[in-house]
Amino acid sequence: MLKFGTSGLRGLVTEMTDPVCAAYAGAFLRHLGQARELLVGQDLRPSSARIAAACIAAIRAEGVTAVDCSVVPTPALALEAGRRGAPAIMVTGSHIPFDRNGLKFYRPEGEITKADEAGIVAALDGAAGTLSAPVEAGTGVAAHYVARCVDFFGAGCLAGRRIGLYQHSAAGRDLMADALATMGAEVVPLGRTDDFVPIDTEAIAAEDAARIRDWVAEHRLSALVSTDGDGDRPLIADETGAVLRGDTVGTLAARALGADAVATPINASTALERSGWFPRIRRTRIGSPYVIEGIEALSADGARLPVGYEANGGFLLGGTAEIPDGRRLPPLTTRDALVPIAALLAQTAAEGIALSDLVRRLPTRVTASDRLQEVDVPAASHLLAALANDARTRDSLLEGLGAGSVASVDTLDGVRMTLASGEILHVRMSGNAPELRCYCEAETPARAEALMAAALARLATRLR
Repeated sequence: MLKFGTSGLRGLVTEMTDPVCAAYAGAFLRHLGQARELLVGQDLRPSSARIAAACIAAIRAEGVTAVDCSVVPTPALALEAGRRGAPAIMVTGSHIPFDRNGLKFYRPEGEITKADEAGIVAALDGAAGTLSAPVEAGTGVAAHYVARCVDFFGAGCLAGRRIGLYQHSAAGRDLMADALATMGAEVVPLGRTDDFVPIDTEAIAAEDAARIRDWVAEHRLSALVSTDGDGDRPLIADETGAVLRGDTVGTLAARALGADAVATPINASTALERSGWFPRIRRTRIGSPYVIEGIEALSADGARLPVGYEANGGFLLGGTAEIPDGRRLPPLTTRDALVPIAALLAQTAAEGIALSDLVRRLPTRVTASDRLQEVDVPAASHLLAALANDARTRDSLLEGLGAGSVASVDTLDGVRMTLASGEILHVRMSGNAPELRCYCEAETPARAEALMAAALARLATRLR
């Protein structure tokens, strides 16, 4: 059964039949009321071309011109939709395995809201169209996206930097290479494949982490960068091959761009507050729609440049960033990977420092995350309810881990436990797949990883 998660509609490919996908595309248009054209993009997973074709047929049947943008990153499609004043649908499952896929819906002004999701579901009962509007090829989408970034940071700003680009099956692998090269970097393409690779920037697989370390050493890289499948989550490794956490990237990018307010979910590192860099901070539930609501609230409260980021690194710019020479970076309130990558690389190049030097400016606070996949959802939900409401269940989970008792519990999204040691253990169901996610925060990488591994092992035992 298809359902809206933290970012879009997701489901098994076997559930995303042509009639089902066409029904949602038509419902989106009926919910919007009026549209002259609708843009459609897709990632490189095996089922995406078929699903995009079904959506295009449904759009045409509603009497609306379908603009086929083919394979593009999600933020590039969203930027083009805003530029043209048109809605858009992105066919992508983001980082989840290739046996699943999804649809992301965009109004001209940005991502749809939770209210829009309910409206789309309600419009499913409407009659499907029978007209036959034209289909056009979307051109210039990648070029506009790259130009937005290059025009702000400057051509040649990465001169002297040797940057590895892990291309895998990312939708933006070619435009990312073009952008980095235009900004002056020596780009080393790595790991390109025709097979879909589900890169999760929030839970890097051990084999990917090892491959990244080996590539950085072998090619003597200043940094290595990549994205998830649809190009809205950045992956950045420093000159030692260590992968930066997404919330580290978000905090550093926010400061580099001169943000005065930050919205971020509760699973992001508390290094944000400890840094003292931002006068306004708003914590939200997990998912870009909630971060967007947080950005809007900060803007209403008088923030000059509110930004948002998620623990997966997706970065949202809620206002126009400016630098003294007058260059401006217009807002894009959907998750983006290119801007945070460029922001960190450009700052280190300008200061002549290593990426690890920049990271050390943050307070020492380390987060780790992983997941249990293909869990029994009712059983996992029951376990979460017990953790939220029963101190004995929490104590048994933590017994012998050296973290002390639970000092406080936050149930805004899942169960986030602040421990007597000051460490944090957060457990929640994924909004996109049958996965139980675990996030840990501690003073050192070893401690965060150990606490997370022990907690996951105990959670897995309770779910058997």
